[in-house]
Parts: sequence; C-alpha cells; structure tokens
Amino acid sequence: MKKLIIGCLSAAVIIGCGSTKNESQVALVDLQPNVVSDKFQPSNWQLAWHDEFDYVGESGGKELDKRWDAHHGPSHHILSSRWRENVEVNDGALYLVNRKEKRAGQDWTSGSIRTKEQFSYGYYEARYKYAASNGTNNSFWLMSYPLGTQPPKGKLFEIDINEGHYPNEVNTNIHNWSDITVNEQGKNTHPSDSRTSTYGAKHKYNYPLEIPVTTTKVRFSSNNFRPFHIRDFNVFGSDPSATGTSNLSQSQDLKLTGSKLNNLANLLDNNIGSSWVAQAEGEKWFELEWEKPKTISEIEFINGWLYKGKSWSGLITDFKVQYETQEGWRDIATLDVKKSINFAEQYHTYGLEWNEDELIFYFDGEEIRREKNDIAHSLTPIWLSLAIIKWDGPVTDKIDGTSMKVDYVRYFKAKP
Repeated sequence: MKKLIIGCLSAAVIIGCGSTKNESQVALVDLQPNVVSDKFQPSNWQLAWHDEFDYVGESGGKELDKRWDAHHGPSHHILSSRWRENVEVNDGALYLVNRKEKRAGQDWTSGSIRTKEQFSYGYYEARYKYAASNGTNNSFWLMSYPLGTQPPKGKLFEIDINEGHYPNEVNTNIHNWSDITVNEQGKNTHPSDSRTSTYGAKHKYNYPLEIPVTTTKVRFSSNNFRPFHIRDFNVFGSDPSATGTSNLSQSQDLKLTGSKLNNLANLLDNNIGSSWVAQAEGEKWFELEWEKPKTISEIEFINGWLYKGKSWSGLITDFKVQYETQEGWRDIATLDVKKSINFAEQYHTYGLEWNEDELIFYFDGEEIRREKNDIAHSLTPIWLSLAIIKWDGPVTDKIDGTSMKVDYVRYFKAKP
C-alpha cells in the first residue's frame, strides 16, 4: 500500500512526492510556468474520497468497476474509439492504453473512465505520467453529467484540470457547454478559455556570448514535432570593417534562406505581430549569411503566439543555434526538453481548487492559473481519459502500446 501524503509542496517542484513507489526523485529548477502566485495548502483540507489503484490480482478489475464506469464505444470527435479493455490496473497504477487496432470504424483504441460518484466544490488532484508520444491527449477533468442536460444550478460545464501533451505541455481549459451559438461559418461554438504552459521552454531566448565569434553564417534549426512561429530573430555584434555594435540582422549584405520561404522576411522585421511559420514535416531551419565576416556577440529570438494576452502557446521544445567555421557548424545554444523534462518518464501532480467563486489550477502544488467561477456549480464525476488527436503533431505507429499511467486520484473537502 502507498503511504498517503497530502499535497506536493516544494519551491524546486519535486517530482515523485505523494507516493513511496520506486520512482526517481527529480528536481525541476527552471520550469517557468506562465503564472505562479500561490501554493496549495494541505492543512486547509480533509481527504473525502480517493483511489490509489492498489487492486490485486484478477479481482482488481472488478474492484475498479465498482467505482468507475468505462467508455465503451466509438469517439468520433477524436481518432480513437475507447473501450473497457484498454483500461488496466497493474502494480498499484491505472493504465489507459493506446492500441493500433480497427474497432467501431476507427483505426485506434484508447481508454476513458469516470467515477460513479459525483462531487462538488473541493480540491481535486491526480498524479500521472503521459503516454510517450505526440498525438496523444492525457486528461484529468470534470464535466457536469448527464451530458446534454441543463444542470439545476449554473451551466453545463467542462473543466480540464490538465489536457497534457507529450513531452511536457500542460493545458487548462474551461468550457461553457450551455451557451452554444452558431458562428459565421455555420458551426456550433461555445464560450471557452484555455491556457498552455510548456515546461522547460520559453517564448524569448537571449544568448550573450562571453567570447564573440567571427563568421559569415548563423543557422537556426529544429526538429520540433509540429509547426511553430518565430516572431523575431536578431543577431547583434559588429562588422570588422566598421565600428560600433549593431543589429547584424539588418545588414545590407545579408542573405536569408530557409526550409520554408513563405514569410521568411518576417524574421527580421522587428515586429512580433508577424512571424515566420515553419513547415509541418522535416527539419525546420533558416540561415543568415553575410558577404563579409561579422563578429557575433549576442543572439535573441521570440517564438510562439500569445493567447488572449495571457499565455504563450506553441513553444519550441528543441532547437540549435549555430555559427559556421572552417571545420563546420559550432553550437551557440541548444535545447531539447525531452531529455530533461519528460512527463512520460516523470510523475507530476495536477490539481484544481473549485469553490463557488474561483477555479484555481495547480501543477505540483504550485498555482499556475486562477479564474472567476461563473459557470461551475453543479455535481460532476471525475474523468480520466486518454485520446489520440490530430492537433498535437503527427499520429504515427509510435503511439501503439503507449499508456497514460495514473498513480492516484484524490478529492478533498475544505475543513470546517
């Protein structure tokens, strides 16, 4: 049995708290979420319901079925149907499993469950690992139920405590499913507010060089799994034939080439409202080449897009910035967050404090978002879902056999 430790509190954000399982303890020093203003205070809460998934033997599945209902059928809004057979309990954890198999007219299968019991205001927390592939949606969420009916109080709502995307993206979403309207394109739409945090990635990078380098070429490259925006790219330094420091990205003798030529000039227009958007497939790259050698002292660039003025989305998770020498390309800066911050290899906790006035989202005990609660005032089950989706990078055979691994789910009520 796991030792029940309430809350995960650490300024360094410690992975693996809340369990005595043999998981490595890893400290993430520079996660840089978009908003951090408070911590979850476990002393204010009392445990009211939980599932540690410590079921043993063949009876484990039956015990799970006493507390949870499984989706058993097609899911045409995603790429996978979802079935009870894709829900497994082993070694004290719940596994929602992806399989490449044709069923109910879809090419993939996944798993999704919801609690038989329904809950209201309180603090919700789950600890889990992502499925180890792009194209997957790893969700811990609340949605008023039965679906399609108007609740007695508030709106029909969905609160995604986390729709996680491999390797390290956290998405919190608030949906109002009561006030559906038809847009100008004739499609149904509803009030929705989403935020994204890509841990280990930033929207702005700045690299001063301790020892300036002289070159005629600077190269940016990335194997990011999906297209991305570069909003501005600046190279600062000096021309040996001139005096002073300047923005070499504006030099008259500069030639710019890239893997996608469309809007390439937006890289150098000093306007973050425009961008170069990389292509979907293959290596994404561009090169700055000067006729005469330049001495490089600093490089900076901005990537992603600003969502509703509150959070940066679509951030790059790997790149190289290099300069050319006679021996070949030399690195100035590199990033590959999958090597160090990989939520498929590391457990993390995702939490929500839900009260009459506010919705407060947490990552490993640290607050990452706070919103006014205008809609969520009715009972809801707790949902755990894995899906295969087309909006998170390529869907490939790498998905087959991957799983969302859930250590526990806990619900707390405020102490009187």
